[in-house]
Parts: sequence; C-alpha cells; structure tokens
Amino acid sequence: MRTHDRLMTVRRGMLAALLGLLAPVASVALAAGGNAAAALSKVGGCVACHGADGIGKAPQYPNLQGQKAAYLEKQLKAFRSGERKDSNMNAMAKPLSDEDIANLATYFETVN
Repeated sequence: MRTHDRLMTVRRGMLAALLGLLAPVASVALAAGGNAAAALSKVGGCVACHGADGIGKAPQYPNLQGQKAAYLEKQLKAFRSGERKDSNMNAMAKPLSDEDIANLATYFETVN
C-alpha cells in the first residue's frame, strides 16, 4: 500500500471515530426540536475540554455528564451574560443562542 493510501485510510478512520463520538448529538438535537448540524458544530467546541462523553479532560474542567439540563442552561446563560466569570467560558458561551444552549444542556444531561 502506498503512503498516500495509508494516510487516507488513517484519516477516514479518524473521521469515522470522531463522527461516532459526536453522533449522539444529532439525536439529542432532533429530540429537542433543534438543528442536528448546528448542535454538532456547537458540541465540537465543548469536547476539547469537557470530552464528548462530558467527562472533563483535566481537573480544572468540570464533568458535565449527567448534570440536569436546567442547571447547565442556567450556567451557560450566566457565562454568556458575564454574570458568571471565566474568560474561556465567557468567550465560548457568548455566541450561543438560547436554542444552542438548550441543545448542549440536553446533550450533556443524556450522554453516556
């Protein structure tokens, strides 16, 4: 197998793995009446720190898995408004719509 072919095989495998991790977002977004594609793009911003499964990747990143959606919505809205201060989370939450926040909160409440 040529080097180019091996690289393409690895890339396809990595893409399939990423889509497999994020696939539950689509069903959550649809169940919540949201846009699955939009939800996928929003969760992608969360997984670097909080993980696709909602388990924080380091001690400073809280676990979101299993948190109540209402709690997560309240916290994200507080970060968005600046009521709750964290430079990273304020920047991440600022562009989120109420629908984005609802989809993210539902996702992390139900992800396993």
